[in-house]
Formats: sequence, structure tokens, C-alpha cells
Amino acid sequence: MQDLDANDITDAVIEQMAQTPDPRMREIMEAAVRHLHAFAREVKLTPEEWLKGVAFLTAVGQACSPIRQEFILLSDVLGLSRLVNVMHDATGREAAGTETSLLGPFFREEAPKIELGGSIAYASKGPEIVIYGQVTDGEGKGVAHATIDVWQTDAEGLYDLQAHDPSVMEMRGQLRCDDQGRFHFRTLKPLGYSIPMDGPVGAMVRQQNRHGFRPAHIHILIAAPGFRELVTALYFADDAHVDSDTVFGVSKSLVIRESLGLPDAPVPGIPSIRYDFTMSRDTSGGGGRVGSDPSRLVPAG
Repeated sequence: MQDLDANDITDAVIEQMAQTPDPRMREIMEAAVRHLHAFAREVKLTPEEWLKGVAFLTAVGQACSPIRQEFILLSDVLGLSRLVNVMHDATGREAAGTETSLLGPFFREEAPKIELGGSIAYASKGPEIVIYGQVTDGEGKGVAHATIDVWQTDAEGLYDLQAHDPSVMEMRGQLRCDDQGRFHFRTLKPLGYSIPMDGPVGAMVRQQNRHGFRPAHIHILIAAPGFRELVTALYFADDAHVDSDTVFGVSKSLVIRESLGLPDAPVPGIPSIRYDFTMSRDTSGGGGRVGSDPSRLVPAG
């Protein structure tokens, strides 16, 4: 029988977990226990505060559904998603590779396929822009037939999962580059938006006196055999919150601005953005998505 004090309890818990067969699970759980116990000791956590924390995490879980991922949102606003993303970049992104960004909580698998030059705005209305460029490897050679998934808010600042019935896919699509890795598609200029503020994460953000806004952006996911999947986003320079993204996703190299009259623009007369993406060779075989289709984490039914 042990008489445990505020310090002994940590070692006792870790000792009980020492026979965990999976070495990586053992490493992660030991570190989690050490840091959680150290956190509780540092802030002198009271029973009332502990119960509030339990209630908050319970509410976060209850807010999750096949079309909403409140736990990913919590990770995003705490900067944990960005931290995981940056650490993953350090494990295999080549020096020339495009910087990555967060997949976020609104990605959906099996987006509608569009042809090169097609539009992802099937019903939404607003100012149209053209995105074009080339997908290359680290040496500048085009990656033939790379697949590009793209998704964004509409011109009102809403994703399809927020604006429509879940069966509707809007402002998202999948296209395939040509044999030189070139691509172009039409879309609407997105609007910056507030993260969902009607749940427990939104309530926490309000209590912290944060604005809760994300700058206007377009999500991009590029895949090709032999290459590390590229998950990134393009952020609009003229958005008021481009320097204070509430989920910390913006990098300078990903900030863009539309222009008229670009000499190689594929659709004259429409504001265009050229952005070339550089993929890194796949050396690990591991995934790099800091985010998920909500339905993969909370299946319907």
C-alpha cells in the first residue's frame, strides 16, 4: 500500500503503465501524465476548476458530429494544430517545398471532379477569380497529372457544411494537372470568417477576448505518386485578419493577391492569381493531414 503525495502520484501512474506493449503509446502516455500532473501542480488546480475542465471537454465532445469537428477546432485555436504541422514539416519537407498549412475542420473527401478551367462555384454567386500555376518537384520539373483538391468559403464566408444540407457540396472540387503539372480553375473570391462561436470552443475564445476570425483563404491538397502529400492554403493579403489568424495558419510565403492583366493568365479579363506549388519526395510514407473529414471521426449513425 502506498501513501501518495502530490509528487509521488506521478511516478506511481507511470509505473502502472510501464508494461504497455506499444512502445510509442507508452512514450506518449508517460509524457502526457508527466505534463498534465506538472500543469495541475503549477496552477494549483482546485476541484471546482477540475470539474469545469471536465464539463468543458464533455461539451466539446458532445458538439462533434459527422459535419462538425469541435475537437479539431479546439486544437486549432490553442495553436496545437499549427505546432504539429510545423513539426511534421521539419521531418521531410524539402528546402524548396511549398510551406504547408492546416487541413482544418471543413475538409470533405470525394469532392466533385472538375475539368481544368472549371469552376468550383456550382451555385454560389460573387466576384470570380482564376487560380493557376504549376505543380513541380524540388528541381522544378512538372509533376504530371497531380491531383488537386480545393475547398473554401463562399462569398458570404460560409462553408457548404454550414450553408447547406450535408448532402450538398459547394465551393470545393478536385482537378487533375496536365502532363506538365499545369493547372487552372475558376472560383469566387472567398470571405474571411469567424470560427463557429456557438459551441464550447467559441465560448472559450470569447472569454479570452479574442476576435475569433480567420482571414480569407483557399485550401489546397495536392497528391501524386512518390511525393509527400501537400496540404496548404493561400491567404489573401487584403484581409483585415491576415496578421492575426485565430488558428495561426498563415505563413508569409502563402499570402497572395489577385491581379488583372497577368501576361500568362489563362482567362483574360478576370482577376487572376498565379501560384506554383513544389512537392517534396515521400521518404516516410506517413500522413501529413492536420485535420480530417468530420465524418471520418464521427461516422453518421
